[in-house]
Amino acid sequence: MEKRVLLGMSGGVDSSTSLLLLQQQGYQVEGATFRLWKPDEESRAQGEREIESARQLCGKLGVPHHVIDWTQEFQTQVVDYFVGEYQKGRTPNPCVICNRTIKFSAFWNWAKERGFDYIATGHYARIGEEKGRYFLRKAACEKKDQSYFLYVASQEQLAHLLFPLGEYSKEEVRAMAAQHQLSVAKKPDSQDVCFIPDGEYGKFLAAYTGKKAPIGRFVDQAGNPLGEHLGLWNYTIGQRKGLGVTFGKPMFVEKIDPVTREITLGDNDALFRRELWVESPNWMAIPGLEAPRPAQIRIRSAHKAQPGMLYPLPDGSVRGEFQEPQRAITVGQSAVFYEGERVLGGGVIQR
Repeated sequence: MEKRVLLGMSGGVDSSTSLLLLQQQGYQVEGATFRLWKPDEESRAQGEREIESARQLCGKLGVPHHVIDWTQEFQTQVVDYFVGEYQKGRTPNPCVICNRTIKFSAFWNWAKERGFDYIATGHYARIGEEKGRYFLRKAACEKKDQSYFLYVASQEQLAHLLFPLGEYSKEEVRAMAAQHQLSVAKKPDSQDVCFIPDGEYGKFLAAYTGKKAPIGRFVDQAGNPLGEHLGLWNYTIGQRKGLGVTFGKPMFVEKIDPVTREITLGDNDALFRRELWVESPNWMAIPGLEAPRPAQIRIRSAHKAQPGMLYPLPDGSVRGEFQEPQRAITVGQSAVFYEGERVLGGGVIQR
């Protein structure tokens, strides 16, 4: 009997080509597009156009299409989290939280209740299994690898998750879409946070909360005042441009304190450190960390994983120590631990 797969579809080339590949592999496929919270009429209309694009593609390829309304869940679990983290002076990654709460947890539960064997997405990653444990592997095309965003999947979810694009490059995916005359073959990739399409985080936070970003002082490493900043929400660790104040030399955001509303500035050298701490990590290739272990640690999506050591702490959290100091380790971002192409696990950086 054919295995049933529910494919998450955004209306773009990646999920559309995933549908083609799953059909070729003999699965009984259905498509599902999520209706998510959007901040204004224009972005809501764009969301509906994406739903229609996915619906039309499913119709062309002869598969059923579902629309799942997770407007409220997305707002409370992703958008509110994003806003709350910025209010605490942290820099969150909403795509990681969306994957954990919506694209993996809620999606798999919805599919399982309706008798599907698997869920699938158009992410670039692969899944491995060894001695009964499932884990992520980097995509075959490392420049498109998205494993950094996906480390939050549970063992149950990984066992029922398919990534059809894991063995392909973006160029190969577009070529397959063009070969099958899919209208999305040349559709541009989305780059920004989906609910902040213009990338203006500070403006979004002010509109969403109805408050202005908390104003305070820039200070140097000794606590001496350097001038007034434009509000905590407008800055992130490592930032140099757009400070709103000019200095006689390049200055970078080193620390954000939401209690005192002070932002510490320093030179580029002050941004480098070797240690980070992660609470409540999600483990994949290993059931947990029982002893110090070497790993490659990645601290942001654009960061190349660097060699270091992982040290278990009594409360279950992890201290990571790099061989060489790394620039702008940022609280609220994720640290993902690799062993070659395997994802050992990862979690949110707490300090």
